[in-house]
Amino acid sequence: MLTPAWTNSLKQNPLPGLREFGDPALLYFTRRDFLDDHVGDIEQLWDQPEVKQILTKQHPEGYWAYPGRGEKAHSGENYDLLQSYRMMGILIEKYGLNNTHPAIVRAAEYIFTHQSDEGDIRGIFGSQFAPHYTAGMLELLIKAGYKEDSRIKIAFKWFQNTRQTDGGWAWPLRSARVSYQLAIKYDAPVHSDYTKPFSHALTGFVIRAYAAHPDYQNSVIAGQAGRLLKSRFFRQDKYPDRRGVVYWFKFSYPFWWLNLLTALDSLSQLGFEADDPDIHRGLNWFLENQLPGGFWPTGYEKGNQAASNQAWVALAICRVLKRFSKE
Repeated sequence: MLTPAWTNSLKQNPLPGLREFGDPALLYFTRRDFLDDHVGDIEQLWDQPEVKQILTKQHPEGYWAYPGRGEKAHSGENYDLLQSYRMMGILIEKYGLNNTHPAIVRAAEYIFTHQSDEGDIRGIFGSQFAPHYTAGMLELLIKAGYKEDSRIKIAFKWFQNTRQTDGGWAWPLRSARVSYQLAIKYDAPVHSDYTKPFSHALTGFVIRAYAAHPDYQNSVIAGQAGRLLKSRFFRQDKYPDRRGVVYWFKFSYPFWWLNLLTALDSLSQLGFEADDPDIHRGLNWFLENQLPGGFWPTGYEKGNQAASNQAWVALAICRVLKRFSKE
């Protein structure tokens, strides 16, 4: 196996470990993305056991039911929408399902039925805005083949209109200092106090949607938000949610909340360069913290999915390192 040049700065080449891990989907993407192998059509992954297991639980209306929803959700909260986002993440990111598959079409239409006239996807928090989950679902829909859909463009317009004055985003309930327990009972959403500072935890979520769309990657809005995000590397957030520095180093795949990996993944697609001082500091963390065997710590080292998560996280890290190397 030829050794790609971008691996030279690492303590150990992670690609052999990815090839030998034993996951057919992981092997497919490793061969496709790093080894230039002819791997065939992505549809070959659609019959994997995990895909079949997930699809058997999809309701005809396109959603997946949230486990224990009756016990955990307040009145008005639609946790089925949250669970659908989670399941779509697995199907799209790990197995490459797209809008040629009927399950993705049904799930996409279910999500779009929760899009407001303004453009956001609403319901997880009742009447309240959920800019982070809106962006996460937008990212997946774009990757699944909906980038030209007019409903996607409306959502980006909403993001353009709901930025803080500094150019980032914040969860309105936090910036407006309104209790969630009260707001969940409101009939109308609480709007942000746009004069308050951005949240890097939430802004990092939003720019993933921008990074996923070729028409928005190089926008002024994406560039400004990217500069704000990288300026906050290794620092506490301005708001209580996931404030601690530790969250920069909690990695999972498919991506969920902001961390150093998701940030660099987005910034690598928004035109930022490896010699930028902030980017350089971020990349150095991965160079310095590689484990024996070639993978990286994830912050989620316990549980029966820990080893699989670590391997998929390593794949995502390799993609970032390759992009910044421009190989």
